[in-house]
Amino acid sequence: MDTKVSIAVIGGDARYLEMIRHLTLNPEIELSIIGFDQLNQGFTGAKQVEIEELKLSSLDAIILPVPGTDQQGFIETVFSDKKIQLTQSWFSKLKKGCLVFTGITTPYLNNMAEQSDVKLIPLFARDDVAIYNSIPTVEGTIMMAIQHTDFTIHSSDVIVLGLGRVGITLANKFAGLGARVSVGSKNKEDLARITEMGLTPFHLNDLTSYSPNCDFLLNTIPALVVTKEVIKPMKSHSLIIDLASKPGGTDFKFAEQRGIKAMPAPGLPGIVAPKTAGAILGRVVTQVLTEYMEERSQ
Repeated sequence: MDTKVSIAVIGGDARYLEMIRHLTLNPEIELSIIGFDQLNQGFTGAKQVEIEELKLSSLDAIILPVPGTDQQGFIETVFSDKKIQLTQSWFSKLKKGCLVFTGITTPYLNNMAEQSDVKLIPLFARDDVAIYNSIPTVEGTIMMAIQHTDFTIHSSDVIVLGLGRVGITLANKFAGLGARVSVGSKNKEDLARITEMGLTPFHLNDLTSYSPNCDFLLNTIPALVVTKEVIKPMKSHSLIIDLASKPGGTDFKFAEQRGIKAMPAPGLPGIVAPKTAGAILGRVVTQVLTEYMEERSQ
């Protein structure tokens, strides 16, 4: 970056503490943080301010919490009791082309970005973030699998649903621990890739033929795929871990009635490894900012 970049971090969870530390290491970033007043620690290189003190027209970027905003513009402030609302009037004071980072986007944010001519960047929609995050996600899944069963992963029968960025890492790591891994997908290319990986492929339509024999069922598909028909024939000791975003892809109510332990587990990186997850976000934000400043200087 050739010139100083002005950034405001507004709210956030434990991941953001590490992200802030990462950003403060860059001498070309002027960093203001809002919504961290309950922390005992300070951040060398960052200035804690109130939302009203921000000079919005001079900001190059703002970083919102992972969930973005609710439909009224309120944001999550884990380390503050103060409510922060970002209104249309607030967004309109940002400079044209200001980068607005968020974990996931919302209809409210999409609307604000369109009306205010700012650039919305949902970090969790990026391939690089998703691939980096698959590592703590899978480690957290392995932790849950060990904690909630009385048998080893080694020699167990594992079903992974979906061969996306998390699904690939799940399948590889559980196979590496000695499990017999079957992977379900509707995509022909995925089924070919699963075969190439040395794992057992099956079409999602055939899931009920595989579920009776599984010990672990790991879902990454954000649609109802683990239905009553899938759960009904499962062994009583089976464990379902649903990694899909809320509300998940499992009929949790029926699993409970059936006596099958089914656990929703979205957002594992921020739960099991907030330091690593925050460092990932810090690296990617810095990369995007560098590209932005290079474009601006041309």
